[in-house]
Amino acid sequence: MSALPDTPPIRRWFFPAALALAVLGVDQASKRWAVAALGPDPRDRAIALIGDWLTLVYTRNTGIAFGLFQSLPGLFTITSILITISAVYAYAVYLPNHSAWVQTAMGLIVGGAVGNILDRLRFGYVIDFISVGWWPVFNLADSAVTIGVTMLAGYLIFIGDEPAPTPLPPPRDDRLLSDLLSRDLE
Repeated sequence: MSALPDTPPIRRWFFPAALALAVLGVDQASKRWAVAALGPDPRDRAIALIGDWLTLVYTRNTGIAFGLFQSLPGLFTITSILITISAVYAYAVYLPNHSAWVQTAMGLIVGGAVGNILDRLRFGYVIDFISVGWWPVFNLADSAVTIGVTMLAGYLIFIGDEPAPTPLPPPRDDRLLSDLLSRDLE
């Protein structure tokens, strides 16, 4: 994806916001489906998609990533909100938000983060339902955040702040120079 240096500020916010809303919608719909199809109790039912390697199973995560620190859900709700606000602030002030790559990364990060924050605020836990091999159970919001953070890190490490294109110099009018040089000095 290329940089869009002349992008008006409204367009720098429209795409990431639209992507975040799309991620949020798909995430919440998938979680509703998971509870209806696999719940209502955690680990009540599983659907094997690829043997035991890929299964769908409803779980509740009151902790953070990988199910760590299960006894502090309120702290993680506040922390998640603060991190999301900080990410939006960094996007507005520090990140090269003219880049379509960075805009995509931020849309994924914010959409996924808000999806999990909504779960924490409504239920006190995050709904997870995708189980891949030995990896802890996760959801689509987790995937969006992971992909977005990876994209943003890759951009900042490998591309960084690309310089803004230098504007073309104004066209020269050689006729004026010719007129001045052709006059006799008196």
